Amino acid sequence: MQIATIILAGGQGTRLQPLTTHHAKPAISYGGRYRLIDIPISNSINSGIRQIFVMTQYLPEELHHHIHETYHFDSQNPGFVKILSPRKNPNGEIQCYEGTADAVRKNLSIILENSSADYFLILAGDQLYNIDFQEMVSFAQSKNADLTIASIIVSEKEAYRMGLLKIDSHHLVTDFVEKPKNAEVLQKFELSDSKPSSYLGSMGIYVFKREFLIALLQTDQRHDFGYHLITTAVQKGNTAAYVYKGYWEDIGTVASYYKANLLLIGSEGGLNAYDKKNPIFSRPTFLPGPKIKKTTISQSMICEGCIIEASEITNSVIGFCSHIKQGSVIRDTVMMGNHLCSLQTPDPNYWIGENCLIEKTIIDERVQIGDGARIINKNKYTTFDGDGIFVRDGITIIAAGTKIPDGYEF
Repeated sequence: MQIATIILAGGQGTRLQPLTTHHAKPAISYGGRYRLIDIPISNSINSGIRQIFVMTQYLPEELHHHIHETYHFDSQNPGFVKILSPRKNPNGEIQCYEGTADAVRKNLSIILENSSADYFLILAGDQLYNIDFQEMVSFAQSKNADLTIASIIVSEKEAYRMGLLKIDSHHLVTDFVEKPKNAEVLQKFELSDSKPSSYLGSMGIYVFKREFLIALLQTDQRHDFGYHLITTAVQKGNTAAYVYKGYWEDIGTVASYYKANLLLIGSEGGLNAYDKKNPIFSRPTFLPGPKIKKTTISQSMICEGCIIEASEITNSVIGFCSHIKQGSVIRDTVMMGNHLCSLQTPDPNYWIGENCLIEKTIIDERVQIGDGARIINKNKYTTFDGDGIFVRDGITIIAAGTKIPDGYEF
C-alpha cells in the first residue's frame, strides 16, 4: 500500500495580518527556529510517507526557498517534496487556485503522474500536531472508507469556526456542516451527555482513496473541500471519522499563534518538540549556540546564533540570530529572529537596543528597536493599526522590516 501527502499551503491568511503581510502563512516562524510548513512535512516523513506535494500560491518565494533548502532525499531514503504553484494556461493566463479543492483539481494530472499511491493524505500547511498518519490510514482501511476525516472534540466557542461531524456507533459520518452559522444548527451536532457542551470538529485532515478522490473532484466541480466536497462525500455514505486525542492547533489568529509559541516553553500542553522519535525537521543552520551575558532567564527558549546581553528574559521565545543589548527586559514575547541569516553572528542591522522594555509582543523578522524603547501597550488597545506597530487580540505586533527610534513608547 502506498500513501502520498498533499499539503495545501497557498492561503492568504488574512486573520493573521499583519504577520501575513510579508510572509505566506505556512512560512511564518514557529518556535524561533521552524516554519509552520515544517510541521505537516515532518509528520508525513515521521509516518513513513515520503511522496509529498506542497501547493503554494500567496507570497511563495520565501516558502519555496525554505523547502528547497530543507528537504532532500537520497537512494537510501527515497522520496520527494514537490512544489506545485499556479501555472499558465494555453492562453498565457495564470490559473490561480480558487479554493482547496480547486488547487488539487488543477494539479491532479501532475500528482497522478508522479505517484501511484492508493491513498492520498490531504493536510493544511498551518496546523500544529504530532500524528502517526499510518494509524489513521489503518483506521481508514479497517472501515473501508472512501474518505476518512481526522476529528477532535472541541468546545462550543471553537465549534463555530470548524466543520462539525455527526457520527454513528461505528464512527461513520452521518452528517456534516462547515462553520455553523447559528445555535440552532450547532445544537444538532452536540455530543450526547456532554457537559459542558462539546462537539466533534473536523481538523481539516483527510485520507482519500485514490479513485474516490479522482471521481469526487470530477463530479463536484466546486472549489473548496470544507464548504463543498466534504458534504458531497458524506452524502455518498462511506465517510469515517478518526477521533484524535492529542494536541492540535489551527493557527488561524494572532492569539492562537502567540499562545502556541509560548506553550512550547510551558510544563504541559502544546506541541512536543522534544520527541526524539518524531523530530520536527527544518533548515540546517550551522549556527553556534547562543551567547548569553549576565542575563536572568526564566521559562524561555533561546535559539541558535543569538547574542543576549539583556538584563531579563521571562516567558519568551527568542528566535535565530537575535541580538538583545544590555539592560533590556523582555517578557511574554515571541521574537521570530532572522531566519535568513547566513553568518555565525546576528545581522548587525537588526537588534533590540539597550535598556528597552518589551512586554506581550510578537516581533517579526528584520526588526530594529532603538535604545530605551518601551513597547508595553500602555493604552491597553485590543486592536490598533500604526506605522509598523499593530495590536491584535491585545497582543502588540512589530511588523517585519520595522525600525523603531530611540526612546519610542507605545
